[in-house]
Amino acid sequence: MRRWVVMGVLLSSIVLPPCAEARRHEVKRYLTKETTVHMKDMKRIFVGWVDMAPDAWAGYGYSSKEEWASVINNLNTAFQGLCGSKYVPGRTVTGAKEKGDENAAGNDLYVKFSDVGIDYNYYHLYLSIHFIDPKTNSELASIPGRPYYGDAWGFVNYLKAALDEVGVKLQVEVMGGLQEK
Repeated sequence: MRRWVVMGVLLSSIVLPPCAEARRHEVKRYLTKETTVHMKDMKRIFVGWVDMAPDAWAGYGYSSKEEWASVINNLNTAFQGLCGSKYVPGRTVTGAKEKGDENAAGNDLYVKFSDVGIDYNYYHLYLSIHFIDPKTNSELASIPGRPYYGDAWGFVNYLKAALDEVGVKLQVEVMGGLQEK
């Protein structure tokens, strides 16, 4: 009898943590259009900066603020490039060059990100998305702050994967839904 109890405890310690781990990372994907504004005809889009707190460099295991700032710059540059080629194809996409760059003049739509936070323990990138008319500087629509899950191994890779989820959400909102491949 004692042997069965010990085996049961050992098996549960092997089987239960992976199941709990999988549930812990479960994040709802928002693949339907939530905003009522029609943005499909907007051809020139300015994508803002995703500010991932350069001052938090030590908490993420980087040796200097400059090293983490370089990672933030690379993530933003890659994300903005994918916006034009993958998420909203057929549009002219320009991106912010740095934090605070909001020069969206000459564009039809400004996509701004706010309330950005990184949950290092659960592999989530939290942010809000705002769709702004640069001509009037008025907000057309917004997506409230929510987690985007980065299903990848390694800190930078999970942030890339989370930004990919943000890009999919942009595609749904701007293009009116997911595009066929």
